[in-house]
Order: sequence, then C-alpha cells, then structure tokens
Amino acid sequence: MRFKRFGASLLVTGLVLLGAASPALAHSELKSSDPARGASLATPPTQIKLTFSGPVTLADDNPIQITGPENASWTVGRAEVAGSVVTAPVKAVGPAGEYTLRYKVTFEDTHAASGSVKFNLSAPAPAASPSPSSSQAPAPAPASSADPAPQAAGTTPENLVPAWVWIVLAIAAVAAGVVVALRFTRRKN
Repeated sequence: MRFKRFGASLLVTGLVLLGAASPALAHSELKSSDPARGASLATPPTQIKLTFSGPVTLADDNPIQITGPENASWTVGRAEVAGSVVTAPVKAVGPAGEYTLRYKVTFEDTHAASGSVKFNLSAPAPAASPSPSSSQAPAPAPASSADPAPQAAGTTPENLVPAWVWIVLAIAAVAAGVVVALRFTRRKN
C-alpha cells in the first residue's frame, strides 16, 4: 500500500514537471519565409524575410547565402533581426532555375541551427548594369519604410538562461516531490 501511494505521488510529480518543462525544452523552428519554400518567382526579390517560432540571433557574420544554377551567388546585404524575424536585402544574379537560401541562426535556448529554403526563379535575374561613367553620379538609394527594424533588445545569448539551469531546477523539483511523497506516506502509517 505504501509503495502504491509513493508511486502515485511520484507519477503525479513527474507529470507536472513534464508539463511545465515542455515549453522550455521545445526547439524553435522556421515558420515561414519570403520567398516561400517551393515558390516560383517571375522576378527576383530585393529582400528576404525569415520568420521563426521564437526569438533568434545571427549565428555568424555571413548568416544568409543564396546560390543557384551555374554557380550563381546572390549578394546578400547586412541581415537584421527583430525578435523572431530576420530580414536582409539581396541583389540577384543568375539564370532561371532553382535557388537555395541557406541560413544560420541561434535560437533563444542557445542552440545554433541552420537550414535551407528552395525556390525557383522563372526568368533570369537582370544582368548587373555597367558601372556609371565619371560624368554620371550614382543615384542615391531611396529611403524605404520597409527597412528592417534593429535587433530587438534582450535577445542576445548573454541574456538567456542556459539549459543546464533548467536541468538543475528540474532535478531539484523531482527531489522535492520525492521528499514530500515520503513524508506523506510516513504520516499515513
């Protein structure tokens, strides 16, 4: 009889801990992208957008690359992070065909991840225009309200709780549950 109560108490404690820890153990993932996975585009995008299920930071200095047929490699500008959204301006070059967008990010739980999104370009990207002659000044880049937002505060890895802290807390909670269960069963007898 003692062991049944103890086992039931331990089971309930374990289920409560599992339910409470599930959100902390869940890994974030890519929710959507622009261009979308498998999209067929008539014209190349001027900006890419990756939306994740949780806050991210950029994994390195070159977190986004786009490559395609005939060794085409797009120029990707400085990527910006706003919470769970990563945006970067791009300049497309290359023929029609399948392109692969590769990304590297670090999620809020400090695990690094990489992935890819494949999409198709149905027409070749316009060839780069020749450099302007000395009599022509380059046109200034137009200001756009669609500029990406600066990186959100509080999403840097230094501000995150390491995974080992969650493990220690879970072990302490299980130990506390066992102590309570033992005291409860001792009082009954």
